Amino acid sequence: MSHDTLTPAEDLRVPSQGGEHKAMTLNVGPSHPTTHGIVRLLMQVEGEEIIDCDLEIGYLHRGFEKMCENHPWNQCVVYVDRLNYVSPIINDVGYHGAVERLLGVEVPERGQWVRMLVSELMRVCDHQTCLGATCMELGAMTAFLYLIKGREILWEILERLCGARVTTSYSRIGGLTDDLYPDFEAQVRQAIADCRDINAQVDKLMTGNRIFIDRTKGIGILDRATSISYGFTGPMARAAGIQVDVRHTTPYLVYDKVDFEIPQCSNGDCYDRYLVRFFEMEQSLRIIEQCFEKMPKSGPVSVEDYTITPPPKERVYSRIEELMAHFKHYMWGHMIAPPAGSVYHAVEGGNGELGFYLVSTGEERPWKVRCRPPCFGITQAMRDMVVGHTLADVVPIFGSINMIGGELDR
Repeated sequence: MSHDTLTPAEDLRVPSQGGEHKAMTLNVGPSHPTTHGIVRLLMQVEGEEIIDCDLEIGYLHRGFEKMCENHPWNQCVVYVDRLNYVSPIINDVGYHGAVERLLGVEVPERGQWVRMLVSELMRVCDHQTCLGATCMELGAMTAFLYLIKGREILWEILERLCGARVTTSYSRIGGLTDDLYPDFEAQVRQAIADCRDINAQVDKLMTGNRIFIDRTKGIGILDRATSISYGFTGPMARAAGIQVDVRHTTPYLVYDKVDFEIPQCSNGDCYDRYLVRFFEMEQSLRIIEQCFEKMPKSGPVSVEDYTITPPPKERVYSRIEELMAHFKHYMWGHMIAPPAGSVYHAVEGGNGELGFYLVSTGEERPWKVRCRPPCFGITQAMRDMVVGHTLADVVPIFGSINMIGGELDR
């Protein structure tokens, strides 16, 4: 809907003496923290009831795709990191998986297991952030502090692993920057125990909380058919009864070698979205535990070909061949040139299917980079979710879709 169809502000009428009410136009966003600074909701309200809503995005203008098309293949990782900045390693694994398919290379088995392990750590962080922020915006500050404490435990491990908490750049074309550090498993196992304890506390605080249920159950409902028409994937789709998960339908890495369930509800409301994400955290922790049991205990994590994967830093500082390869990768970008062709590769991001469509002309830079962000289709459905509800319901509805600005407004 164009906002030309909305009643101009100067034509709006307040309640008359006879008690008649007419709609009033109200702007919500773009501001922080309401709509994360990049989404504007132009709503028509009668009293507290929303009778119409026009959604506008496009206040960020990052130009992610064009920036990647003007950089060498291996230098796009710094931009891919900043798509879903709550779970950046998943973004990197998706993009690099697409480039590897163009190149026709396969990451060593241990490298695939490590990629899957850290991706699931990131998924837990993603859900902790979404649920914690949603609870906080509804007044449940204690639940927010619990969940952010859990995220902090995991972020400290990831910071030690790759040197950064948010923009990690841990993955590389053909593998990873480095293997796991020596006591990584012990630290993660302790973190799993801590996260399960935190989740149990949040479960007691929120899942059966009468106020939380009243604010989320039956709010922002989208049925199965409508969700499919908008292209929903991820927790939003599974909350509406659509059993879709890229890890299950089109397995990548080594997801076909681990056992996990796909939580699913049927009502498609804010409460079901909370439940799906809450139970998905436990499934991610199960996958991580299986990684430690089943992954090779040693072996390379990257393709041992310096024309594809940059050499490890310890060799760069001690051998001339590795120093030259490093220089060519990062100063010239003259090493990687996939053969001409196109590919679409998708992974299961925190919000659903995160896909990359890449076109190569055989040169050292991509001719086309196209991202399929999971929360674009979800965000455009906001009108259908808020109309008929009250202004106060916009907060839990917008929180439940977990809109991430970096991947939405590319």
